[in-house]
Amino acid sequence: MILRNISEAKAELSALIEAVTRGEEVLIGKAGVPVARLVRYHGASQPRQPGALKGRIKIGPDFKTLPPDIAAAFGIED
Repeated sequence: MILRNISEAKAELSALIEAVTRGEEVLIGKAGVPVARLVRYHGASQPRQPGALKGRIKIGPDFKTLPPDIAAAFGIED
């Protein structure tokens, strides 16, 4: 684990990113107290698929109807 203050991290950013790509964890601190952690990014394992929840989500029949107090707040009258 590598600990650097903010000013050091700014000056050594490229080297710190190289360390992270090798699997090391970098802590960035302010006055010696860690405030951020730099870790390797692991993206989504697979792209999102449109319609993945089709048939699993139900929308109530009153979905488009606002409760009276909310409708009044928006100036909508029934």
